[in-house]
Amino acid sequence: MGVVWLMGWHNVLTLENIAANRNSLHQAIADHRSLALLAYVGLYIAVAGLSLPGGTILTLTGGLLFGWLVGSAAAVLGATAGATIVFLIVRSALSEALTRKAGPLLGKVRDGFQRNALSYLLFLRLVPAFPFWAVNLAPALLGVTVRTYVIATLIGIIPGTLAIACIGAGLDTAIASAEAEYAACMAAKDPAGCALAIHAGAVMSTHLIAGLILLGVVALVPILLRKGKRGAEV
Repeated sequence: MGVVWLMGWHNVLTLENIAANRNSLHQAIADHRSLALLAYVGLYIAVAGLSLPGGTILTLTGGLLFGWLVGSAAAVLGATAGATIVFLIVRSALSEALTRKAGPLLGKVRDGFQRNALSYLLFLRLVPAFPFWAVNLAPALLGVTVRTYVIATLIGIIPGTLAIACIGAGLDTAIASAEAEYAACMAAKDPAGCALAIHAGAVMSTHLIAGLILLGVVALVPILLRKGKRGAEV
């Protein structure tokens, strides 16, 4: 943050620059859509595989650049592939050493986890409270199979990824709307009185509202799971 401020990069993050870059990026994607998708998925794999922060921003960007459906699908593919790479590395290179260091307690946890591995992993993926990188590592130490891990990861990250991609698509719609209003103002009157601004009504587009609703549903998953468990016990 200090480097960004000292270099003055924060001054570049204006609505005008975002709108200008949006148009350039959309044009580049229109000209090279397949290559752009491959580059996006590759970048997501690298970020997830190296456990770097920024997955949420990448998912938002995917929705903004490719639309909610293609963007979310590309993000799910990249995140699943990157997470699987981490899982395989940890399981093959570090699992035995960490298991010996953890002692018998890990063995007891592993036995309980393996009996319901798919259910536990789906819970960890669906609940947004658990860091993505941590959920990538833990199953490798608990003896989860690759097949179970991939299935749970692929299915479990879909709701949250879809929600964030929808918000990204909504932001793209809001920027496009603001840009159109600005262009109309420039053509109609003195340019000095025109300003590029995103209005609340433009931001709350159908895509954005759908994204917020989906995020709310994802946040309720732990409560629904607890109620279901209590109902089964009764």
